[in-house]
Amino acid sequence: MIYVGIDDTDVLGARGTNQLARSLIAALAGDFRCVRLVRHQLFDDPRVPCTSKNGSASISLEPLGDQPLADLAARCRAHMLADFIEGSDPGLCVAGTVPAAVTEFGLRSKTELVSQREAHRVARRCELYLEGLGGTCDGVIGALAAVGLAATGSDGRVVQLGQWPDDLCGLQPVAALRRRGVAVCCRVSGRRFEDGLVDVGKRLRPNRRNGEDVLFVERADDGSRQWLKGMKLP
Repeated sequence: MIYVGIDDTDVLGARGTNQLARSLIAALAGDFRCVRLVRHQLFDDPRVPCTSKNGSASISLEPLGDQPLADLAARCRAHMLADFIEGSDPGLCVAGTVPAAVTEFGLRSKTELVSQREAHRVARRCELYLEGLGGTCDGVIGALAAVGLAATGSDGRVVQLGQWPDDLCGLQPVAALRRRGVAVCCRVSGRRFEDGLVDVGKRLRPNRRNGEDVLFVERADDGSRQWLKGMKLP
C-alpha cells in the first residue's frame, strides 16, 4: 500500500482538500488504483489557522505495475502546484511504509498543537517525502499526520471507496452497503447487521475502524427494520 497525505489549507469559497484529492486520484488512475480516500480530523483549536475545521486527507493507493515512489511524488507535486489557490498553504507527503514515529505524530496532531519543524524532523528521520507547496507551507503538518493516521486503519471518515461512485444517499438496503465493503454496526452494542434499511443521509460516509469501513447506526424509534445512521464519529 502507498499512502499520499495532503492538506490544502484551502480558502473560503474555493474547492477544498477533498476535491483536490479526488482530482489527484483521477489524474493517477492509469497507474494507481484508489483503495480509499479518508478525511482525518486534526486538533480543532482557535490557534490553528484553517478555513472551517482542521482536517486533512489521505489517499491509499495500489500501484498497477512498477511505480517508483519518487515518480509518484513528482506527479502529485506537479498536480497540486497546477491547482494551487492563492492564499492556501498546501503540503504533500508520500510514503510506501509508515514508521511508528509518523503514526505517533498523527495521533498527537489530533489532540495538541504541533509545528512544521516537528513534521519535517519526523519525516527526515523516517526518510519520507514531505514538502510544502506554497504560502506558509503549514499543510505539511496535516499531510504527514494524514499518512500516519491512515496507516492505523482506525481513523477518519471515508470519502471515497475504491472506484465506487459517490451516489448513495437516503434509505439504502444494508446489502448494498455490504457490497461496497462497508460494515453496518450498532453504535452502542457493536452488533452487525446484514439486512434491513439504513438512512445514510446526504451521502455515504463510513468511519475507518480496526481496518474496516464501518457505518455506525441506531435503531429507528418505530421498531421497523429501518435503521438510522448514527452520529458521525471523528
